[in-house]
This record gives sequence, C-alpha cells and structure tokens, in this order.
Amino acid sequence: MLLPGVIFTIIYAYGPMAGIVMAFQQFEPLSGFWKSDWVGLDNFDYVFHMPDFKQVLWNTVIISIFKIILFLLVPLILALLLNELTKRWFVRIIQSSIFLPFFLSWTVLGGVIIELFSLHGPVNALLSQLGLEPIMFMLNNDWFRGIIIGSDVWKGMGYNMIILLAAITGINMSLYEAAEVDGGGKWKQMLHITLPGIAPILILLGVLSLGNILNAGFEQIFLMYNPTVYQGSDIIDTFVYRLGMFSQQFGPAAAVGVFKSVISLGLVSISYYAAYKYNNYRIF
Repeated sequence: MLLPGVIFTIIYAYGPMAGIVMAFQQFEPLSGFWKSDWVGLDNFDYVFHMPDFKQVLWNTVIISIFKIILFLLVPLILALLLNELTKRWFVRIIQSSIFLPFFLSWTVLGGVIIELFSLHGPVNALLSQLGLEPIMFMLNNDWFRGIIIGSDVWKGMGYNMIILLAAITGINMSLYEAAEVDGGGKWKQMLHITLPGIAPILILLGVLSLGNILNAGFEQIFLMYNPTVYQGSDIIDTFVYRLGMFSQQFGPAAAVGVFKSVISLGLVSISYYAAYKYNNYRIF
C-alpha cells in the first residue's frame, strides 16, 4: 500500500534535487548537467549582489511573518468565539462559510479580489458613496501588500480554525465544571483551561509555519501582482521565476532556490528543537 506513495515521492520530491547542481554551474539546457561549465559559488555571489535581492528578501520575510502571526491569531479568536455559541446549527453554518474559501483556487479568488479592489470595483464604489477619492489598490505598494496578506489569511483561516476547534473539543469537560463550581467565569475558563489545553496544537502549527517563512505565497502573488508593485510584493519565488524563465539565468535562479532551502531547513530545525526543549513537545 505504501509503494505508490514511495515511488511518487522519490520521483517528484527527491529526483528533482539532482537539479541543485545547476546552482554551481553556468547551466546551458543544450549542454545538460554533465557538460555545463562549473562556476562554484559565483552564482551565489552574483545573486547576493543584485540590487533587487535585498528588497525581495525583505518583502518575503515581512509578508511571511504577518501571514504566520495572523494564521494563528485569527483562527484562534474564531475558534474561541465559536466554542461559546450554543446553537449548533448556527455554528455549522458559520464554520462552513469560513471554511469555504479554502477549497477555492487562487485562480478563482485572485480574479475576484482584483475585481473587488479595481478602480471601478465595489470597494471604490463604496468609498465614492462615502465622499472619498477612489484608490488604485492594485497599483499601490502599501495597499497591495496588505491585500495580499489579508486575502491569504481569509482564504486559509478556516483550516486552522477547524483544527483548533477539534483540539478544544478534546479538553476534559470536567475541568470547566470544576471551574464553574469555584466561581470561574468564561474569561477565566478560557485563560486557564482552553488556552493551555490547545497550547500543544498552537505550538505545532507555529513550528510547521516557521518552516514556510520564506514561502510567502507564489501562486497568490504571481496571479495578482504587476510590475508597478514589485517593490512591495516581489518575493523570492516570483524573483526566481522571472530570473529563470524570463532572463534564462538558470544557474542564479537555482542558487536562490538552494539559499532558500538551506534557510528553511535551519528554521525548521531551530523551531522543532525549541518546541521540544521548552515545551517538551515532539512532532515525531
């Protein structure tokens, strides 16, 4: 039963790792891996001295950090609020409504968001009704970054919310009953029972998120951005795509990919070690 999954992983996960050699070559597609000239670390030196690289790295980190924080905070607040509702049918409706965007692709949602925030879209129509000037959201670096972060949190918050709600339902109800007997209100129960009870799951989600700190969302940004907002939204993945596919600089593009992978591996290792050392929590 494991064999198909193992074969798939070897072919599509481990097989492409042979392409890492391009990061150390002046890679030519017609020459292949064996005949392309070896340049050592020159590709890394070239990329690190590119004028746009620091801005791209900064954009990636800023967007990822905000996404990670909000991906934990927003679902946590929603889960705590829904846990206090007594009408189960109403809870199911709210859960389904919040979870629905998770199943839609960025191809669909990207088009919807572009239309919503376009110059003649509903958001600017509302601003005009309020007597405010229309804003070119999709062409403004400051606004566009916020739209990227907010829309990604909106799309994915339902997934983490369901996980946290499942963790809350696993808490022993006798703890809440004992708290009520001792005079503890809803606020005290949340602080001293609910939050500690779901802390391991929050740590797990946080640890897994840290490994993606350099993955700011290629598909989302690629479908929604434009050259006008490169300064505030160009991330490592889109930078690599343009460097490799448009400029045909395969070696430097592979070098950026290797750099990103090494940093991500280090962050995952550090976060996992911290979770085990300070909370005695193991993922595996």
